[in-house]
Amino acid sequence: MNYFRIFVVFIRDLYLRRGMILELARQDFRSKYLGSYLGILWAFVHPTIYVAILWFVFEVGFKSKPAGDVPFVLWMLCGIVPWFFFSECLSSATHSVMDNSFLLKKVNFSVGMLPIVKILSALVLHAFFICIIFIMFLVYRMPLTIHCLQVFYYLFAAIVLLLGISWITSSVILFFRDMGQIVGMVVQFLFWMTPIFWSAKILPIKYLNMVKLNPVYYLVEGYRESFIYHVWFWEKHYTLTAYYWLVTGTILVIGAVVFKRLRPHFADVI
Repeated sequence: MNYFRIFVVFIRDLYLRRGMILELARQDFRSKYLGSYLGILWAFVHPTIYVAILWFVFEVGFKSKPAGDVPFVLWMLCGIVPWFFFSECLSSATHSVMDNSFLLKKVNFSVGMLPIVKILSALVLHAFFICIIFIMFLVYRMPLTIHCLQVFYYLFAAIVLLLGISWITSSVILFFRDMGQIVGMVVQFLFWMTPIFWSAKILPIKYLNMVKLNPVYYLVEGYRESFIYHVWFWEKHYTLTAYYWLVTGTILVIGAVVFKRLRPHFADVI
């Protein structure tokens, strides 16, 4: 069986189980806050407090200058929101199979669903963050154009990339336990290599081209171009878009094939 056929069969199997995936994602989101007094409300209290802290630190404390005509806190918020989604999904999805090892002995259970469940669970909180961005722009009386809808394209792009990576990391970590530490180090490295608190415009061209090799750069800048710069992804960055989808598509296929090939051996290493 060739790699493409393995990929198609793997994706088709997951699609047929889409109802179960959505139900597991809902249960996963609720279980994170089970037992606390405020329950699920904690999921929304934390980001609200965090946004308030960012506003106080950068607007009141540091008195940061606007990024162009946009208040710095809005510029930074559009960068840190997609980064939080990416880092949270990658970290939780990497350990998704290991944390649910009791399911490996169930023949009819498709373990490939577990990384997807973690991503969808994190998506609920990310949707709230996106609403916060809209609210903040209204508070600062900044224009919201139709370009804002483009954020859903970049969200889809992030999910596809995360699926491919998490299928690789969640399967390899069962055989190579240091994978979890490696993922943590990579996440920290990418944080500083991605223009979240700093602008890519300050870099010389040769270094900027290196930074653009980081797929997360495409996502972070995409959120800013959706809310701030009002640029469609096909207008300026068609080369970068082609590069992103080439890399992401390759990772997605490799991830599905690796997960499918290693799946029969999961129970042997748990």
